[in-house]
Amino acid sequence: MIIGLAGKTNVGKSSYFKAATMIDVEIADRRFVTIKPNVGIAFLIIDCACKEFGLKCKPKNGKCENGKRFVPVRLVDVAGLVPEAHTGKGLGSKFLDDLRQASVIIHIVDFSGLTDEEGKPTIGYNPSFDIEWVEKEIDLWFADVIGRAVQKVGKVGSKPELIQVLAEQLSGLEISKQHVQEALEKASFTDVQKFATVIRKISKPIIIAANKIDISSAQENYSKLKEKFKDLLIVPTSADGEIALKKAAEKNLVEYLPGDDFKIIDGTKMNEQQMKVLEKIKKEVIGKFGSTGVQTCLSKAVFELLNYIAVYPVADANKLTDKDGSVLPDVFLVPAGTTVKELAFRVHTELGEKFICGIDARTKRRLAADHQLKNNDVVEIAFTK
Repeated sequence: MIIGLAGKTNVGKSSYFKAATMIDVEIADRRFVTIKPNVGIAFLIIDCACKEFGLKCKPKNGKCENGKRFVPVRLVDVAGLVPEAHTGKGLGSKFLDDLRQASVIIHIVDFSGLTDEEGKPTIGYNPSFDIEWVEKEIDLWFADVIGRAVQKVGKVGSKPELIQVLAEQLSGLEISKQHVQEALEKASFTDVQKFATVIRKISKPIIIAANKIDISSAQENYSKLKEKFKDLLIVPTSADGEIALKKAAEKNLVEYLPGDDFKIIDGTKMNEQQMKVLEKIKKEVIGKFGSTGVQTCLSKAVFELLNYIAVYPVADANKLTDKDGSVLPDVFLVPAGTTVKELAFRVHTELGEKFICGIDARTKRRLAADHQLKNNDVVEIAFTK
């Protein structure tokens, strides 16, 4: 699972990356701070199945704290985009190429209106322009790639053959046969631009992080633009606020679960400036929007835009352990509709090839190969030894 961070330069992409991963990267109020992509691990926070079963799990990856499972996902913060990036302007070619493997894109937008389309300081800029032109640049990049692929397709005899050929040509964009099939139902591949837009929305959907929401002008713009862009997921976000809370939590100054409210442990250990920062986050961000938005963007990107679910494969449906005796060691993020046998192949090719059936850990019921999994399922995969 790879989540891409996109946007024009100087909007807080690196701040969002640091807020999500707590990896130290260069952050500055200037253009093109990020040249090479920053790559790190962020975590989706979900309710762990261990709490329901009254067990203490032992994750192989990530962690579990008080029944909250931290599921790792890869985050890539790419170089800032400028208008006409698809033609190679600015760092456009590199920016776009670094997004190839992303399954979903979080578009970081400066909702304060204090940076123009090139990331230069200004006043009163309309962030709706950024929402529109950045998406257009990504679609035009797709169109360039697809246009070249279409030229190689030539004459194909049937729709299944066309789907197979297009999927092969576009595999570098992490586009699957299912993506191609779904796109062809909505647009003809000969209308390259329309087909490119459709398949980009299917294969790399975009969620908007309305960053710098602690600033009054950003809040005003959010109120206006959430009505204008009703078809887009827009999440009020304060990357700087998330960084401040995580740093305070590291120093045991606050109790904080990312994506939630926070509680001050001991105000006497903080100076006046630190208290003012926390008060502003409480009043202007969490008090108005429920969270800093950083964790919310990650969750909505995976579970709403991509429509993924979390499932727990185990070797023993009674003990909920793997072959080594570890309780609920793995969580797999898979598309809704994934079957038990498809999960078996994801766990290990040999499990898929020797698959017998699945066993539901809750009901102990045998599950057929084509049984579709549900979110939070715990399933044993039985196979021939």
